[in-house]
Amino acid sequence: MISLPLRDYALLMRLDRPIGILLLLWPTLWGLWIAGAGRPNGVVLTVFVLGVVLMRSAGCVINDYADREYDPHVARTRDRPIAAGRVSAREAVVLFVVLCLVAFFLVLLTNRLTVLLSFAGAALAASYPFMKRYTHVPQFFLGAAFGWSIPMAFAAQTGSVPAIAWVLFVANVFWSVAYDTAYAMVDREDDLKIGVKSTAILFAGLDRTMIGLAHVITLALLVVAGQMANLGIVYYLGLGAAAAFAVYQQHLMQGRTRDGCFRAFLNNAWFGAAVFAGLVANYL
Repeated sequence: MISLPLRDYALLMRLDRPIGILLLLWPTLWGLWIAGAGRPNGVVLTVFVLGVVLMRSAGCVINDYADREYDPHVARTRDRPIAAGRVSAREAVVLFVVLCLVAFFLVLLTNRLTVLLSFAGAALAASYPFMKRYTHVPQFFLGAAFGWSIPMAFAAQTGSVPAIAWVLFVANVFWSVAYDTAYAMVDREDDLKIGVKSTAILFAGLDRTMIGLAHVITLALLVVAGQMANLGIVYYLGLGAAAAFAVYQQHLMQGRTRDGCFRAFLNNAWFGAAVFAGLVANYL
């Protein structure tokens, strides 16, 4: 049986909610598969999969640390370990540092360029949670933080960061805006009360339209990436499946209920999986 402190640390890292791992993992795998022409290096693949788990966990920890004064006032977050007083702010900072250090040691197994890029990735992960205090578009910063694994994947696999890596990176930024706006719609009423900013608040009644536009831009950029990598029809069938999931999410958000918006957010795991499935099938 897991002791209570360890259980709270696991909850703080959201290990009970793998959706965040998947949303970070899929674009990482997109980058690795294209960079490796369908056959990424085994060591690099292992490093990045483990790194995804570690950095997503670290991101959750620093997010809850940043939100420790806000979370007690939001229905969905008031029982989080820091908000409920079961984990101290100091413990959270120590855990964040340990997770980042372990992830950095993994990066050391790659090459110099990847190591250098990892510093920017760590800075994005650490700063993103604070952006909702200062800007209505923190979702763009989340996209940059989650997408930074793409140029790192190309660097680790090929020793360089070609143009296609940045196309995939920007595609991921817009995809992140799409799914995290849906996520922010769940907390919009609470966020308005406590002064937290988000694209859900910025877009207001145009929220679904802007999510749809972000999905369209994402898919258009993935088409461009497919052309740059000379991918075949199977890849585009994967994009078609992803587009179908995006349309389904619009249906889920139609009433703008908390449950519907949250389900739309979760459905993006299938969007990312569809793109990756098309990539795998293409190279097979």
